[in-house]
Amino acid sequence: MNLDFSQLKTDPLGLIPAVIQDTETLQVLMVGWMNRQSYEATLETGLVTFWSRSRQQLWQKGESSGNTLHLSTMWVDCDKDTLLILAHPVGPTCHTGSQSCFFTTLDAGSSKPDSTISRKLSK
Repeated sequence: MNLDFSQLKTDPLGLIPAVIQDTETLQVLMVGWMNRQSYEATLETGLVTFWSRSRQQLWQKGESSGNTLHLSTMWVDCDKDTLLILAHPVGPTCHTGSQSCFFTTLDAGSSKPDSTISRKLSK
């Protein structure tokens, strides 16, 4: 499906969140923000490009580190307000050197996913 950026539902600043997943492992690597310019740059170059909210400029992932994300597939959710991008990472994705930006586990108390799944499987 070819989707023009104008068909997406953005925030008041013209941004849409993009969840990035490793195309092979399906691990969530990071979440970034895209505007029309970064969306079109990603489609044109095949390199995942974001809009940096802090620097107010385009940011091609890996432009300084070399740890790029190569576009594999792009999906849009049912509300057209979030993108899911499957990409081939070259090197670690996180600026900390971790493969994913999601490496910190939060204590969820008694509703930990593992215990919930175990209870359901034992029934």
